[in-house]
Amino acid sequence: MLALRGANAGAILKKINPIVRGWSAYYRTVVSSEIFTALDNHMWKLAYKWAKHSHPNKPKHWISDKYFGRFNRTRKDRWVFGDRDSGAYLLKFSWTKIVRHQLVKGKASPDDPTLESYWAQRRRKGTPLPVDAMTVRLLQAQHGRCPICGRLLLHADHSPQSPREWEAWRVVIRKAISKQYIAFPDESTPDGQRIRLLHTHCQRRNGAAAMTSPAPSPVSQPLGLA
Repeated sequence: MLALRGANAGAILKKINPIVRGWSAYYRTVVSSEIFTALDNHMWKLAYKWAKHSHPNKPKHWISDKYFGRFNRTRKDRWVFGDRDSGAYLLKFSWTKIVRHQLVKGKASPDDPTLESYWAQRRRKGTPLPVDAMTVRLLQAQHGRCPICGRLLLHADHSPQSPREWEAWRVVIRKAISKQYIAFPDESTPDGQRIRLLHTHCQRRNGAAAMTSPAPSPVSQPLGLA
């Protein structure tokens, strides 16, 4: 954080969080929780040193109250670095679940049609996608497919190969997939609407107004999830 001295807390988080997110996603299959905890401790010390440098005349308790707290409501952690003006906070490596890599059996190839069920099972049990929980639920409900064109929303067999690619993939996902309310006349929901995931280009081409019901998703097809 030495290069960010003079910047405000919001700028710090905007710069550091993508790095933490990318590295933790990339290395979560090859590290231990102890290493992630050690990295969090190192990041905490850097954040505290930045705060002390930014406010050299303020006491420790003032700095702690201003920049540290339980910003992440889902975690019982009092010492999360954050920005009280925006509510943004520094992510922690240890919040990323460690996932052990599954070895591919024998000479199995994704192009072998006789192993379709094997690869579908690997997608379901494999490394979690860098998306929020709601998106994961919608992907599973839609069998990983766009209700307009019927094609896979994500091709997770081509997973990122570096920390930078992991973070870039999140940006690609946000641009490629849209959450859209779609009207269902026969639905029991209060407003007669339900959220579905669409390819962004499909949404632009067809228009939300023309969507009255989704195309059926083939249950027998693989989810396309990593």
